Amino acid sequence: MTAANSEIGRVRAALIDYRRPIVWRSLVQLGTTLALFLVFEAALYASFGISYWLTLALAVPAAGMVVKLFIIQHDCGHGAFMPSAGGNDAIGHLCSLATFTPYLHWRRQHAGHHAVWNDLDRRDSGVDLYSVCITLDEYQALSPWGRWRYRLMQHPVLTLLVLPPLVFLVVYRFAFDTPAHWRRERRSVYLTNLALLVLLVGLGFAFGFGTVVAVQVPVIAMAALVGVWLFSSQHRFEHVVWRRHADWDATTAALKGSSYLQLPRFFDWVTGHIGFHHIHHLNTLIPNYRLRAAHDALVPVTELAPPLTFLRSLGASRFVVWDEANGRMIRFPR
Repeated sequence: MTAANSEIGRVRAALIDYRRPIVWRSLVQLGTTLALFLVFEAALYASFGISYWLTLALAVPAAGMVVKLFIIQHDCGHGAFMPSAGGNDAIGHLCSLATFTPYLHWRRQHAGHHAVWNDLDRRDSGVDLYSVCITLDEYQALSPWGRWRYRLMQHPVLTLLVLPPLVFLVVYRFAFDTPAHWRRERRSVYLTNLALLVLLVGLGFAFGFGTVVAVQVPVIAMAALVGVWLFSSQHRFEHVVWRRHADWDATTAALKGSSYLQLPRFFDWVTGHIGFHHIHHLNTLIPNYRLRAAHDALVPVTELAPPLTFLRSLGASRFVVWDEANGRMIRFPR
């Protein structure tokens, strides 16, 4: 056995005890998150007639609960939140009504991300603005118009501020980038839309349709901004490593191709501990509330990438070009 294979074996062995959900912890997390979400939603509608500034202020914690519900939905998609597939699917579909994200459709697309992440030879697997890259040679081979267009598509104002709300409010309403044979996934998009329509029409008759738009759009928009920033900083940062397929392996891709985003404890709780993204990529069956413990268990076993601090993560999206000759991510060359 080679030294690399031996290390991979030690890493996998260290995580075995964390890859199963603890049912009572899952249910408590789901229950408290849903309860807080509903409390904030009720407060949003109650505050609307008092002051819209108060409504917008309350939209911030409500959006935080949407982010956490998305993490739960994400765990369900990996089969990590409950012991049974039926339990995961039921909770995943329930969360989708708060996250505006069709559960089955997103689950299958996200599985594709895990299969090819960090592999330079398998980047053309679908639409993914936030965790893909272009090599320096490829960038230099573009026409001046092509370079300008790529720079525009990767500009932080567009990718981190303009697009995220549109993705969750508009793009997820369609079976985009979906092969025709994904019938179940396509159906889930339209069934989710139908369920959301019934829910929002009911709220519209109760509170007024203008009120519903004024309340719900800021919540989803804020949650989208946080969620997309998280995903982007977990996969695109200065020290991320890409490999050609012949040199690619899942363990290295996880440890060096996804970040350990070090967040303050409160934000770590709100974001469902997904900052320990290197652990999630190592083993997708580890539920979010066990990621920190799994990380701590791995520290003495192998060398981990340095943590990405919150402040450094704010500029991480500027590293968009892979300099293959020097093995590092760089900003756009002048």
